[in-house]
Amino acid sequence: MVDWTAEEKQLITGLWAKVNVAECGAEALARLLIVYPWTQRFFSNFGNLSCPTAISGNPMVRAHGKKVLTSFGEAIKNLDSIKKCFAQLSKLHCDKLHVDPENFRLLGDILIIVLAANYGKDFSPACQAAWQKVVRVVAHALAHEYH
Repeated sequence: MVDWTAEEKQLITGLWAKVNVAECGAEALARLLIVYPWTQRFFSNFGNLSCPTAISGNPMVRAHGKKVLTSFGEAIKNLDSIKKCFAQLSKLHCDKLHVDPENFRLLGDILIIVLAANYGKDFSPACQAAWQKVVRVVAHALAHEYH
C-alpha cells in the first residue's frame, strides 16, 4: 500500500478533474507509439502506423488511448487500492498480451509530458511530483503479475 498525503491527493485529483480523457489519452498513446516505435508491435491490428501523422490521426489509436486513460482514471478514484484496481489488467497484459512491463513505465513518462504540455499552469513542481508518484504506482501495479 502506498501512503498519500492530503496534498498529493488534492494535486492529483484536482488536475485529473481538468483532464480531457479522450484528447490526452489519444495524445499519450500516439506519443508512445511514435517515440518508442517498438511498442507498435502490440497494435499491429490498428492499421496504418507508418508515420507520426498516420499514428496521431488513427481512429483506433485515439479510441484505445481514451480507453487506457479511462482505466487510469480508475486509479485516481482508488488511490488507496491501485494494485487491486489493476489486478485484471495486469493479468491480461502478462498472460495474454505479453507486454513488456517496461512499457508501462514508458507510458507513465509520456503521460507526464502530455499533462505538462496541456496543463502547464496547473502542473507545478509539487503537482508533477505527485503525478510521478501515481504513474510509478500504476506501472508497478500493472507489472504485478510479472513478478
